[in-house]
Amino acid sequence: DLTVITPIRFCENETVNLLLSSFVDKMKKQDIILNIKVALPAELNIPDTELCSVLSNGLENALNATNKIEDNTLRKVFFDCNINRKMLLIEIENAYTGHIQMDGKIPTSTEIGHGYGCKSIHSIVKKRNGFCTFQAVDGVFTLRLVLPMDTQSYI
Repeated sequence: DLTVITPIRFCENETVNLLLSSFVDKMKKQDIILNIKVALPAELNIPDTELCSVLSNGLENALNATNKIEDNTLRKVFFDCNINRKMLLIEIENAYTGHIQMDGKIPTSTEIGHGYGCKSIHSIVKKRNGFCTFQAVDGVFTLRLVLPMDTQSYI
């Protein structure tokens, strides 16, 4: 079946298309709606490994949190990604239940094998002289990050 192996085209960037296609499929299987708004060029001044780490960790965290919600109307993840003024802007928003434990300004987890994704995102953002915020307010978790696309800012 070609739909299984053919990524959906969300933007010009093939890496992002592959990753988002994978998460659309994962979330669909969990009855989670992934709302995507993305406008990216084919080439970005960030290695695919770092881009994949940031996006997959953010989306995996959103999937895991949203999967714990029983109310189907809240089982949604919102993903927005674009370039503005030579900055890569990413926002991932989802509902959650329970309490999010923070270590300073970074979410942590006491679950075995969890708790490294947000640290990884923060590390990449810091390395590239960007900034990110992790915010949990009234049952809505939001990850926002900004990465400079000017190669001189992080060499």
